[in-house]
Amino acid sequence: MTHRHGAARAGNSVPEDRVTGMFDSIAPVYDRINTLMTGGLDERWRRAAVKAARLARGGRALDVACGTGKLTAALRRAVGPDGSVVGVDLSPLMLSEARRAIGDLAGVEFVLGNALALPVEDGSFDAATIAFGLRNLASFEDGFREMARAVRSGGRVVCLELSVPPSRLMGRFYEGAFRVTAPTMGAIFRRRAEYSYLPHSLDDFPTADEIVATMRRAGLRDVSFKRLAFGAVALHVGIVAGPARP
Repeated sequence: MTHRHGAARAGNSVPEDRVTGMFDSIAPVYDRINTLMTGGLDERWRRAAVKAARLARGGRALDVACGTGKLTAALRRAVGPDGSVVGVDLSPLMLSEARRAIGDLAGVEFVLGNALALPVEDGSFDAATIAFGLRNLASFEDGFREMARAVRSGGRVVCLELSVPPSRLMGRFYEGAFRVTAPTMGAIFRRRAEYSYLPHSLDDFPTADEIVATMRRAGLRDVSFKRLAFGAVALHVGIVAGPARP
């Protein structure tokens, strides 16, 4: 969060199997805690991410680190009955929750897979999204590079993620509140240890401007972002470049 001891880290240092186990553990309570912690604003943020993806009816979208499938379902509404959405996640129990909630929705498929080695063909989607999952990846740049690989030339990569408000005062307030609220909410649902990880997942996390640079290094162009919730959330968008001309 505001703890910056030097350069921003390039990825999550917590081993993938531990992250997977943690998300397996919180899967049954994840949506309820998110809604409580955000005051219900998480749904509005997801709508902003869907809008940023600029999907056409009949389009094809990829939702990376899809979790319980809330954004996946919103993307499916955007592409309509003739479109399709694939949700990928590393946590089997998160995917079980997603399938239970919307698995019978036509045109939606949930796949167990790693965001750094997506089980999809090159250029097979019109847009790829990741919501509140980037900070859990072992390499942020590789995550964006994989999403860019999966999206056709001219398509969009959209990242919705927690951020640190640019105002130092707001940043300190947010950090203090987050470090108290997340474990407290977790304790109510008997998941204190898992929700103590959440605030620390933003220690030394890149700023919104640094994420722009990371997306550019991953090959995305025209990268932009906007701040939501007084800067506590950032919405980044990048365009997938076409093949290099000889």
